[in-house]
Amino acid sequence: MGGHHGDSPEAMPNPTQDLELLKQQQVPLALRDNCAHLLVDLNSCRRQTFFNPDKCNHQRHIYEECQYIAWKARIQQKTDIKEKAYLKARKTDKSK
Repeated sequence: MGGHHGDSPEAMPNPTQDLELLKQQQVPLALRDNCAHLLVDLNSCRRQTFFNPDKCNHQRHIYEECQYIAWKARIQQKTDIKEKAYLKARKTDKSK
């Protein structure tokens, strides 16, 4: 991502989503992740501007940054799990 200087506080994933709000806003189940709270604002802006591609750039950028931060967190969790499994396997091999 060009010009990425750090994680924006408003783009941080939120693991506790308001499910009733997401239901009212008709957010598809597949998109109800840790960034869905930002998708509600983005879709609202899109509807108000008749899906004009020149509008809602800030909301879209914040939503995409949130998705990127959440992806980085998933990758880190997967790496940690693999590292723990590797260390456990090495420990088991040394005890034999």
